[in-house]
Amino acid sequence: MAATDKASDDSLYPIAVLIDELKNEDIQLRLNSIKKLSTIALALGEERTRTELIPFLTETIYDEDEVLLALADQLGQFTSLVGGPDYAMYLLPPLESLATVEETVVRDKAVESLRIVAAQHSATDLEASVVPTLQRLVTGDWFTSRTSACGLLSVCYPRVSQPVRAELRASFRKLCLDETPMVRRAAASKLGEFAKVVEPESLKSDIIPMFVHLAQDDQDSVRLLSVEACVSIAQLLQQDELEHLVMPTLRQCAGDSSWRVRYMVADHFTDMQNALGPEITKTDLVPAFQYLLKDSEAEVRAAAATKVKDFCANLDKTNRVQIIMTSILPYVKELVSDPNQHVKSALASVIMGLSPILGMSNTVEHLLPLFLIQLKDECPEVRLNIISNLDCVNDVIGIQQLSQSLLPAIVELAEDTKWRVRLAIIEYMPLLAGQLGQEFFDQKLRALCMGWLNDHVYAIREAAAQNMKKLVEQFGAAWAESAIIPMILVMSRNKNYLHRMTCLFCINVLAEVCGTEITTRVLLPTVLVLATDLVANVRFNVAKTLQKISPFIDTTAIETQVKPVLDTLSSDKDVDVKYFASEAIAGIAG
Repeated sequence: MAATDKASDDSLYPIAVLIDELKNEDIQLRLNSIKKLSTIALALGEERTRTELIPFLTETIYDEDEVLLALADQLGQFTSLVGGPDYAMYLLPPLESLATVEETVVRDKAVESLRIVAAQHSATDLEASVVPTLQRLVTGDWFTSRTSACGLLSVCYPRVSQPVRAELRASFRKLCLDETPMVRRAAASKLGEFAKVVEPESLKSDIIPMFVHLAQDDQDSVRLLSVEACVSIAQLLQQDELEHLVMPTLRQCAGDSSWRVRYMVADHFTDMQNALGPEITKTDLVPAFQYLLKDSEAEVRAAAATKVKDFCANLDKTNRVQIIMTSILPYVKELVSDPNQHVKSALASVIMGLSPILGMSNTVEHLLPLFLIQLKDECPEVRLNIISNLDCVNDVIGIQQLSQSLLPAIVELAEDTKWRVRLAIIEYMPLLAGQLGQEFFDQKLRALCMGWLNDHVYAIREAAAQNMKKLVEQFGAAWAESAIIPMILVMSRNKNYLHRMTCLFCINVLAEVCGTEITTRVLLPTVLVLATDLVANVRFNVAKTLQKISPFIDTTAIETQVKPVLDTLSSDKDVDVKYFASEAIAGIAG
């Protein structure tokens, strides 16, 4: 008997520990205990998890949000621990309670877990257990339960009988008409998802009237969510139904008094274009797009500007160029000199993409003047967005035309008085070099890159050295040996010690991309010469450089040339030189 009691005590131990930890004042202990729930459930076994652990958790939902969030997350993965799908209904009570709490992130996580658990129920159990849970949430006194109900309807609907489906549609209608804006907002956010699972006839009789109603809500936070639903609904309808079922509401949203609703329309504009098709795009969306591009709010204009390229690319190919030239480009020209820099920047990130669509002559005549204006814009981001997309134009009009039109502006930026602008251009130089090709780079841009190595700002010199490395990665070591290394090594003889230091920085980064042969034969001798430099800063940088490039020097040279020089530096009169030399000796030996 005593042995049986002891076994019983042992089996109760895990739940006792959990209860103790869940009641502990330390939130971290309670949180750890929740995160160990699956281990405790395994120790208890499926039956005791169902009959003891789950009821206990259901009764103790009064904790800190952080603990409740962890609990809501854990319960979504608990089906196998309560005995599989046949017993999944045991998880509904605690998740239902969590779906009604005040904290939004906890409710959202509880709904996410409820969706997982609901999907694991059989069709019979779904009607018997999940639907009643859903209906209790729909009719809950607190708005929190009603907002959570919105997320469960689309999971239950496809797998229940026709009478229950009618009930669920009625419940959704009730939620869309709820007096609390938060509930209507939740319903609007799930409207598109619910539309995808209902039957076509119910879509027209139930969902579209709800969509129209929500799109006219007195709260703009509800109306803006109906825009997203508009895309989902439009995808489900026949082309001939779109004009009278969707378009009146969409026109209304595009001209809404709230900029946030108009912003939402602009943000989803190309999705709508794809859903509505070419004919409605031509008759309705082109005028709507024009209004958005000249909207009174900068945020709306910026959102519309980011869609210019995609909207134009998706137009019907038969009259695409004509529509762009007559209906879109005049508005784009205005945006180029918009008073708001975010709008100009948004446009600059996509405008280059119009070149392949409009072709060479239109690009040269109409787009190049706009690019030149943007390249001279006072906002650096606008200029950089243009430069980073030059390849689109290069493919269409060729390097000759591009260099004549745009290169002077790029050179001007490269010599900008603001060092941050110069820095940004350096970062784009490898990209430009790749787009323009080696021959063009050598003729027009190489001298510019070399000039940056002598800049009076350290950050520019450092970035210029890294730029050299990326250029060698692009054009190869043979190009480096003939085109840039001789010019870099000349700096080692400059009277200004900063130039000699820059030479070492370049060697540091070039060794890796040039390989052992060039490093040993061409770069190493210059480093060794600088070991006797009169300036201590240069000498200790020689020690650091030798350590850095040692993996790319052949072993014979290390023994016969590098180590003797480092030994000499390790007995230098300057303490820093001695320190870095001994560090280098140890590093190479290691």
